[in-house]
Amino acid sequence: MPTKAHHEANRLSWNEGTKAHNSHKGDQAAYFRAGGNTLFPEESRLLGDISGETLLHLQCNSGQDSLSIARHLGGIVTGVDISDEAIRFARQLSRDSGIKASFVRADVYDFFASASERYDVVFSSYGVLCWLSDLAAWGRGVAGCLKPGVRFALVDFHPAFIMFDGEWQLKHDYMGGVPCEYESGVGDYVAWTGAAAEIDSLLPGIRDFRNPFQGVEYQWGIAEVATALLNADLSLSHLAEYNYCNGFKPMSDMVDLGGRQYAMPARLPQNFPLMFSLIAERKR
Repeated sequence: MPTKAHHEANRLSWNEGTKAHNSHKGDQAAYFRAGGNTLFPEESRLLGDISGETLLHLQCNSGQDSLSIARHLGGIVTGVDISDEAIRFARQLSRDSGIKASFVRADVYDFFASASERYDVVFSSYGVLCWLSDLAAWGRGVAGCLKPGVRFALVDFHPAFIMFDGEWQLKHDYMGGVPCEYESGVGDYVAWTGAAAEIDSLLPGIRDFRNPFQGVEYQWGIAEVATALLNADLSLSHLAEYNYCNGFKPMSDMVDLGGRQYAMPARLPQNFPLMFSLIAERKR
């Protein structure tokens, strides 16, 4: 299947998955009107106070983090996502919550090709790299959206963590970007993890979700990610690994640290990377 067909499959799969995810979260607009914030400390620290700065949020999903950035960090936010359903929801959530942000429905590569504006900050987080079919083009696209002297911030799940299946058995490649097709498509990970920032307990929502559309993922190693940015003439100013991960609990025996953070089970090595972050800066 050619790459464009992969992207289209993922768009359809994310449309259905997004409906399931948001069905569990209740009145999210009320959560935001009450001052709610879906950001974890790691991305808040990476971004800092960006009051009055323009921020491009790539692969923004349904806009919850985008609106949190706008409300709590002061950014003038534009979110981009491939999913029609995610962008429809994000725009409605922005209106209903009273938090101003702009949202664009686009494949990230199409967005890069047509983008004319440059931003003070570019940001992406949690489960984004695995949907990128061309890492070199992604690096160039990120660089092309940055003003000189400003930064790209990324936090994502560690590729070493993603190598495991649900039983902690090695199953997937660490690197190489080889497409892996999943007939099950985008799953209802909100129901799997049993927690969401927007509410204290999940609503039943859509039950026993089965996605009718397959998904296609790509596994990239840390060196490949860094090299894509370095080859796009960006410089790395921060790279960190974490032995816990935020908001994602794919294995039932992971240790709940509180605050929607999870660590390795006690029977396995503890200093194993589950998440990483980086900052890449465009030279002046």
